Amino acid sequence: MNDDLAPRELRVLLAVGQERGFSAAAVALGMTQSAVSHSVRTTERKLGAVLFDRGRTGATPTAAGERALAHARRVLRLLDVMAAEVRGAGRGGGAGGAPVTLAGPLRIAAFRSAALHLLPRALGRLTARHPEIVPEVRIVREVGRGTAGEVLDGRADLGIATIGTTSPVPPELVGGVLVEEGYALVHPAGHPAPRSLPLVDWTENCTSYTREWWAGQEWLPPATVQAEDDGAVLSMVSTGYGMAVMPELSLIGAPPSVEITDLGPERPTRSVGYVTTPELASTLAVRALIRELRAVAG
Repeated sequence: MNDDLAPRELRVLLAVGQERGFSAAAVALGMTQSAVSHSVRTTERKLGAVLFDRGRTGATPTAAGERALAHARRVLRLLDVMAAEVRGAGRGGGAGGAPVTLAGPLRIAAFRSAALHLLPRALGRLTARHPEIVPEVRIVREVGRGTAGEVLDGRADLGIATIGTTSPVPPELVGGVLVEEGYALVHPAGHPAPRSLPLVDWTENCTSYTREWWAGQEWLPPATVQAEDDGAVLSMVSTGYGMAVMPELSLIGAPPSVEITDLGPERPTRSVGYVTTPELASTLAVRALIRELRAVAG
């Protein structure tokens, strides 16, 4: 018996994972529940692992199931990209070095400040050159698995991530640095003693600090306010509530009610870059986006 998995079986897996149940997946796919159950059991037999815990409340992916779902998304995405590039080659004129028409969705995950200040210019350049590419952007908090996790799970083709020694590129992915941004002290403009103010921080920011630098700053107290994101931090500082240490991308377009003070040559920095899978790194649309990201970052 052939133990190769067919795309149809992968789509059934994803439907069950998305709907968290066999009945709901059957409705979404236009199949019977028995056909969905049979397909999943067949896939489990082929893979040699239980992929879903069945219960009264539905179907919950096991650890093996989560891995299978991530691979299924990535495999099906590659099939979609293959079809798009082949069609683009045909429309572009075929052999002889004729350009390939790039078209279809390009899925991107980015954290907030990169999505606000880095990604728009790159996408503007990209769509001007390739108007049939349709960017699909998801804003993801850069905590935990962050944007890299979206790529690993097959939900994004490329992620804009903080990378470096404290946040290395996962071994399953490839990536590169786009910009190295420094941190600065941000405080209410004209305040006579800004370092006496409460420190405002946000969860996403903490993982990017140079720990040694932070620990060595006697003037820097523990954060007493934790905001949801960098926009909320900047708003609180601008109204005079506190001070913050923020990266350069977050400070683009800062209001005149705040003052930005350089922290000197020993200031902490973070690397902002891109991550993608080795397979997608060689695809035309992802390569085109990386080129534009490098152009605007440079």
